[in-house]
Amino acid sequence: MVRVLVEVAAFALLGQGVLALLAGNRRHDNPVYRLLVVVTAPVLRTLRLVTPRFILDRHLPFVAFFLLFWMWIGLAIAKRYIYALNGLM
Repeated sequence: MVRVLVEVAAFALLGQGVLALLAGNRRHDNPVYRLLVVVTAPVLRTLRLVTPRFILDRHLPFVAFFLLFWMWIGLAIAKRYIYALNGLM
């Protein structure tokens, strides 16, 4: 379940970035972009509390995506280990 939440947050961040590139300065008027902002807001707020202050707010989505990517990899390894432990592989 945690891995699915990480995937949703990572894909929302990725979609938000792609849409920001396509829409440019008018991205805040786009309803899909606003929906993606709502989905990614908890991740970015939590990360802002954890990261040091010298990381700028505009770089926070990149840091969040990097962290979510490595969490996804770690959870995949943990899932494989648990499956192997229980003889499911």
